[in-house]
This record gives sequence, structure tokens and C-alpha cells, in this order.
Amino acid sequence: METLWFIIVAFMITMYVVLDGFDLGVGVLYLLLGTSDSDRQTMLKTIAPFWDGNEVWLLAAGGTLYFAFPMLYASSFSGFYLPLMIVLWLLMLRGAGIELRHQLHHPMWKSFWDVVFSLSSVLLVVFFGAALGNVIRGVPLHQDGYFFEPLWTTFTVVPEAGILDWFTVLIGLVALFTLTAHGAHYISMKTTGDIQIRARSYAAMSWWGVLLTSILALVATSSIRPEIWNNYAEHPWGYIFPLGGILGLAGMYIFPSRGKDTSSFLSSTLFIVSMLSATAFGLYPHLLPSSTDPQYSLTVYNAAAQHYGLSVGLLWWIVGMLLAGGYFTYLYRSFRGKVSSGAEGEMY
Repeated sequence: METLWFIIVAFMITMYVVLDGFDLGVGVLYLLLGTSDSDRQTMLKTIAPFWDGNEVWLLAAGGTLYFAFPMLYASSFSGFYLPLMIVLWLLMLRGAGIELRHQLHHPMWKSFWDVVFSLSSVLLVVFFGAALGNVIRGVPLHQDGYFFEPLWTTFTVVPEAGILDWFTVLIGLVALFTLTAHGAHYISMKTTGDIQIRARSYAAMSWWGVLLTSILALVATSSIRPEIWNNYAEHPWGYIFPLGGILGLAGMYIFPSRGKDTSSFLSSTLFIVSMLSATAFGLYPHLLPSSTDPQYSLTVYNAAAQHYGLSVGLLWWIVGMLLAGGYFTYLYRSFRGKVSSGAEGEMY
């Protein structure tokens, strides 16, 4: 049952990264790709029906984590208190940038909220990537299962490292290039004309960043946490996840040049799903490795809730996922197809 909930939590986080990832990518490209107010309005229209619903997956993943692995939830939220507060503010500022931009028709007002929206999107992506880097690298857990990390210390990978060091920043850059490409594929899929052409161009440029940073991250991870390959040695079928990532990366390179925007978007989706799955497979059964002493690590066994609660919760989770699946299917079908440029009042 603990392993099943590990898979469920990984699934919830992956869904958030895939769905909110494309509108975070739109935010990253917002000032670069949007060369006019009309372009920026069009970009906002591509995500307007979805962005707030996509963020619900983050709340759902946090709730699932709290229910299934309460010790991990308590430890993470205490140790990562500062970055979590930063993320909370960035999420609020990003939402404010989207909602307040069209309230006043003044260039300075629009420009201010455009910068807020784009900058908060960039910082969110980097912080989320750095958070994954902390999980891979490990945190200074104590015997009681708790820890504290400053924002940074020596910027090197040491047992008492801060939240930001060269490794976690590298993973943040992987996330930044990946979601930039993901957002560019989404924009090219939902638009036409010049903005679509520019989106394909930015997708092609981002691909090289994804390739380079992914290779560096793979080498760095193998050096810092070589035991992440143990599960692959014991269960070779797990190599299907890295293989899926390679196929997704290949599709991200091939399809944009052929104008196959939907296939490009699905390729970046495959890359994200495969790479997160590969990471989860390598970490299992660890949820939060300890950088000070391996025996202090939080695993699916010592951090899980009671078996009875997990069993009952599984039934309610299935019901919730059926409802969520129906809602998101209806939502995305209702707003499928290309968007067209229009007046402010036509945004929603």
C-alpha cells in the first residue's frame, strides 16, 4: 500500500508539472515572444481558461502528500519554510498579473503587471526545479526526521548545504529550459501567424538548452548520488523511463521543423513525464534522502500513514480523480482549437 501511494503522489506531482508547466512556460516567454500588446493578449487567451484549474493539481498533490506521508509533509514544510513562502508569494503575484492586467487600459499599468507575471513565472520554475534538486541531493535530516536549510551556504554540495547550490541551480535550469520549450510548443499549437512562427523558433532554441542541461544534470546526479542507479540494476525494466525521455527529446527536435505542433507538445509532455518517472524510480523507496546520515532518510515505510487510513483514502482518491478527470476533459474539449486575437473584454 505504501508503494501504491508513492506512485500516486508521483502521479499527482507529474500532472501538475505537465499541466501547469505549459502555462508557466507561456509566462517565461511572455515578454520575449509577445512583441506587442496584441501578442501578449493572445498569449494570455491561450491559458486563460486553464491556468487556475491547473494550479489545483499543486494543492491536490500537497493534500495527498499530507494524507499519505504525514511525516514527510511535516518535515518538508518545516525545513523548506522559506522557499515555500517565496513560492506562495510568487503564485499570488502570478495570478495577480493575469487578473489585474486588463482592469485598467493604461500602458504603464499593463507593463507593470506584464513584468510581474513573467518574472514570477521564471522564478517559480527555477524554484520548483531547485526543490527537485534538493530531493535528489538530499537534505540534512536529523534523527527526529526534521531539518532546516538556509537559502544558501557555500554554494557547494556538502552535507549541510543550503537550498541553493550549484547542483540545485543546475536542476532549476533544466526545469526552466524544459518548461520554456513546453510552453513554446503549447503557444504554437494554439496560435497562428507570426506568433506561431516565433514560438516554434523559441522552442528550437530551448531544445538545445534542454539537451545541454539534461546531460550535465545526468552526469552531476550520477556523481552526487550514484545509488540512484541501484534500482535500474536490480530492475532493468525501469530503463523504459529514460528511453521515453530520449524519445520525447527526439520528438521535440523533429516535429517543430515539420510544423506538427500537437506532436511537438505531446513530445515535451512525454519528456517531462518520463524524466520525472525516471527520477522517482531511481529514488524509491526514499522520499527524502538524508545528506548527513542515510539511516535518517525518510522512506515510504517510515513516513507513511497507517495502513487502514491508506486503504480508505484510496477509495476517496479514486472518486476524486474520476470527478477531476471528467471536469478537465470537459474543460479542455470546450476550449480546444486555436485562439484568435481580440479585445481585452474578450479574454474570458
